[in-house]
Amino acid sequence: MKRLILTLALIASPVWAVQPDEILSDPVLEARAREVSKDLRCLVCRNENIDDSNADLARDLRLLVRERIVAGDSNDEVKQYLVDRYGEYVLLKPLTGGVNGVLWAAGPAMLLLALGIGGLYLRRRQKGTDAPVEALSEDEQKRLKEIMGE
Repeated sequence: MKRLILTLALIASPVWAVQPDEILSDPVLEARAREVSKDLRCLVCRNENIDDSNADLARDLRLLVRERIVAGDSNDEVKQYLVDRYGEYVLLKPLTGGVNGVLWAAGPAMLLLALGIGGLYLRRRQKGTDAPVEALSEDEQKRLKEIMGE
């Protein structure tokens, strides 16, 4: 029974991250705040969104998101404000344009390059001719028979 309670507490713990005093009274604005914050990374916990994090900085970010929404900012404006303030790292899904485009394209490009180099290596290896094997001279054959004990 204790294990069940502990398991349920651990599973439900992200639900407790958003404190009751943070929740907006308007359900529409609160839904928008949840929508925005699910795409924002907790800068302390790294790969966790700010709604699931119990860190103090995540709380500050949740409050900041709600302040901006109450002030009338759109979802994109709130995200842009946070990116301007904390950098693009605050986004759980980084943008694919600009300099990031090079990073997104680098992995597949390296894979294609490696496959090309491997294919060329195998093709050249198959085309290579074996060096002609020369027969042993009579002196070499005698020496071989001595070594082999024949």
